[in-house]
Amino acid sequence: MEYLPILVLVLSFVVLLAIGTPVAWSIAISSVLTMLVSIPVLPAFTTVSQRIGTGLDSFALLAIPLFILSGELMNKGGIAHRLIAFAKTLVGALPGGLALINIVSAMLMGAIAGSSMAAASAMGSILGPEMEREGYSREFGAAVNITAATTGLVIPPSNVLIVYSLASGGASIAALFLAGYIPGILTGLFLMIVASFWAKKKGYKVGERSSFKQIFKTFVDALPSLFMLVVVIGGIVVGVFTATEASAIAVLYSLLLGLFYKEISFERLPKILLDSTSTTAIVMLLIGASMSMSWALSYENIPQEISSGLLGISDNKIVILLIINLLLLFVGIFMDMTPAVLIFTPIFLPVVTKLGLDPVHFGIIMVLNLCIGLCTPPVGSVLFVGVGIANTTIEKVIKPLFPLFIAMIIALLLVTYIPQLSLWLPSLFDL
Repeated sequence: MEYLPILVLVLSFVVLLAIGTPVAWSIAISSVLTMLVSIPVLPAFTTVSQRIGTGLDSFALLAIPLFILSGELMNKGGIAHRLIAFAKTLVGALPGGLALINIVSAMLMGAIAGSSMAAASAMGSILGPEMEREGYSREFGAAVNITAATTGLVIPPSNVLIVYSLASGGASIAALFLAGYIPGILTGLFLMIVASFWAKKKGYKVGERSSFKQIFKTFVDALPSLFMLVVVIGGIVVGVFTATEASAIAVLYSLLLGLFYKEISFERLPKILLDSTSTTAIVMLLIGASMSMSWALSYENIPQEISSGLLGISDNKIVILLIINLLLLFVGIFMDMTPAVLIFTPIFLPVVTKLGLDPVHFGIIMVLNLCIGLCTPPVGSVLFVGVGIANTTIEKVIKPLFPLFIAMIIALLLVTYIPQLSLWLPSLFDL
């Protein structure tokens, strides 16, 4: 039966998730079951096991644990406090000042640490109580924090963009990193507009205007942290080092910075290393399992079937991109970002390249799209972190979250249909 592998894959994956099986194991088990449609039991198990192992055998993937470690060091190293102080002097006097501070700080944190979880945790624990003291509702503060934290996955350095580079078969990491800046900043600006209107409507308190002296002082305090951008991204773009080498430099730089700020001590290092190792283990298991599913899909010719099906619906680029965006928004509700990128890139990339879309542009569309899924139940990891830190419930956060979702979707549509928003910066550097 032509559609039996697709049916087995989808049904087994959904059922496994529904009964509470961890995502990584759901992916691996459904991959085995899909392979059993065509080959005997022993080769199916052996092949999936091999693909989990060989899927992790990549020099580029070494950047992920190192960027995770550098993110942990930055989160514990006092960097968040300095970025918040700088953001406060820039936008604190605008309507919804504290909400805007959260968004700007999250964008800066993402541009340095590249972790939505780190940004949501840091900004929520530092700014959440302050927003409540100033009269902001707890739910609005959580909604702003949750959506703003995802901008760090588009603004480089981003682990997900490295994963996409691997899944796409070699899209330039340097080009992807540069391509993420304008879409990430654009998303942040749309979130700021919505947050400002909401705060003005609710009559939330406006902060005092900062003097040039205060702005300059906080900028100088944050400058060593911001210099990480120049070191890491500048080095990759100019070609001084690879993304993997840049991640090692990021670890060393963030460690030295934390020791310089006296926020990190050698006694605290084992706990930081343990936390980053735990996160790395989860991410790597997801990547390995997703690579096995990606191979199973390819073996069963499922990407070709879906590609033919989509192109059979229409050959209009606008229509196809709209369908793919809707499918990815649906996927993001039920699947974490890393496995979604690894599984669906081989499916959708051949379709969009036939329509003349640049793989770098599609990578930004995909990541920006799946960022929305991180803010939605039942699998949205950033949603649960933000709600947990704010000590509230998902039901209460949905109302203030909805207009921020709309802002993210508008940004996604602009990035989807205006390629230069993604491709202009890489083209400046001939990437």
